[in-house]
This record gives sequence, C-alpha cells and structure tokens, in this order.
Amino acid sequence: MGQIVVVTGASSGVGRAAAVAFAREGAQVGLVARGRAGLDGARRDVEAAGSRALVVEADVADAQALDAAAGWVEQELGPIDVWVNNAMVTVFAPFDQIGPEEFRRVTEVTYLGFVYGTMAALKRMKPRDRGTIVQVGSALAYRGIPLQSAYCGAKHAIQGFNESLRCELLHDGSNVRLTMVQLPALNTPQFDHCRSRMPRQPQPVPPIFQPELAAAAILWAAKHARREVYVGGPTVEAIVGDKLASGLADRYLANTNFEAQQTPEPADPDRTDNLFEPLAGDPGAHGRFDDRSRPHSIQWWLTSNRDAILTAAGGVLAAAGLRK
Repeated sequence: MGQIVVVTGASSGVGRAAAVAFAREGAQVGLVARGRAGLDGARRDVEAAGSRALVVEADVADAQALDAAAGWVEQELGPIDVWVNNAMVTVFAPFDQIGPEEFRRVTEVTYLGFVYGTMAALKRMKPRDRGTIVQVGSALAYRGIPLQSAYCGAKHAIQGFNESLRCELLHDGSNVRLTMVQLPALNTPQFDHCRSRMPRQPQPVPPIFQPELAAAAILWAAKHARREVYVGGPTVEAIVGDKLASGLADRYLANTNFEAQQTPEPADPDRTDNLFEPLAGDPGAHGRFDDRSRPHSIQWWLTSNRDAILTAAGGVLAAAGLRK
C-alpha cells in the first residue's frame, strides 16, 4: 500500500491485529493507545511484519491529545491516508449497577473517541480531498444486548454519527471516504480487562472469531468503497433479525444472553480493569478463547469476494447461453 495509517486502540485486540495487517501490506502505522507496554509490543509486531511504526501514547477521550497525535504522525511519517477508529472500554453489568462516572467514561472512549479521531483525521484529509476513515463497529451498533448498555449505546451513536457525516461529505463533494465495519464476537483481551459486576468471568457470545478476521475486514474496507460491511454470519443474523423481529429478539436475548456472556468460572474477587487507567503489561491481540475461536468466516469470504463470484457466475451463464 505504501500508505500512512493510524490505528487507535492499537495496543491490543482488534487494533493490534489491524496494525499488523496494514504493515504486511506495506503501510507505515501510527499506533495510538494509553498503555506503553502494549504499544511497544504492537510496534515490535509491526516491525516484524516488515514496516515502520510510530508509538503515540494518548487517551482518545482527550480531543486535544488525539489531534496532537495526528499532527505528530504527519510530522514523522507523512500525510495520513487511512485512520482507523477502534479504541474501546466497557462495563459488563446491569444498567442499574453502573455508576454515572462509569457510563460517562465508556461513552467518552467508545463513542466520543471515535468523534475526536474523526475530527483529527478530517481536519487533515478534507483540505487534501482524499483519505479514508474506518469506524470499527459491531453487530451491537444495531442490536443492543443485556449487560452492555453503555457499550451498545456508544456503538449505536457511532452508527448515527457516521451516517450524518457521510451525508455532509457527499453534499460538499468531498472525496474523503467513510466506512463502518460491523464485527461479531471476537477473542480479544477485553474480557479479562473490562470492568465487570457479573458473578462469573465475562466471555464473548459464541460463536467466537479470531481478531485477525476483523483485521482482514478493516484492511479490505479501507481499500474498497463499500459504505458498510458486515463480518461473520452472527453479525448478519443479529442485524437482519432485529429489523425483522425486534420484539422477538428482545425476549430471546433476555432469556439467553445473561448466561451466554459468562463462563462457568467464578469472577476473580481481585479483578482489575482498564476503564480509567491502562493495565500493566502487554496484552497482545488474542484473549484466552483460542481453543473456541474461528479464524475464518464463510460469510466474510463471500462478502469480500462478491465481485469475483458475480463475474465468474456471469461467465458461466454466458458460456451456457452460447452453447445453446
């Protein structure tokens, strides 16, 4: 690609995997996150993939810090071609057990962090009339589930914000592109690092996919003009199912998703979390569910190869017509 890419939340999980995916394509990557150990680990991963990384310690909830991070990336690496908003925090708890300061913090990082990142990117991309902003979303941007009201609210907000901004860019005739990638449940370290008040350890709602699948989709979305992409069959099922039968989905999730978001293991009474401060150590890209996680998705293969499949199908039909 030979591009300059910025990834927020790059120290772990999807952000870490995405940074490596871009590096393998030849992009230089600005790595933005709070935790220095995770950032240094991400830098080593990017360099091992054969590219250059710039480590930027910044909290995405701080608009000025994020704008300064964008300026530093452009000074050190060059004009930003792709900006990936990905950073998140969450609280697993019933709504009435979440304090106002906790809800605010999730909103500031998981929603306003995307807004501030988009501001920083657009400030530089719009005058050049080029660039791509990738919003890392979730099936939960359309379908809320119990125990994650703050996170679901933030993802829904990103969806609405992104649509509004896209309309404005179209009105202005801008060539800056927006895309949103809606992801399924993923095997990332967040389930060991999030704040939780559940009686047992948090887990992704099965089926679970590896973060490299998400990274591949983010890379693909940055290259193509699709306004939005769904990743994984469960994402399609959740979004389409909610549109067709939202009341039925309410009852199904109420009956199943308290259990589905917890492992059989009791919660650690000494559990720490990254809601307000980064945890020590390098978390890596993967969580602890490798043995239950899928590296591939048939739905995503069909989506990402749609044009080639349609072309091949058209060729077969044309050949069949000629034989007649």
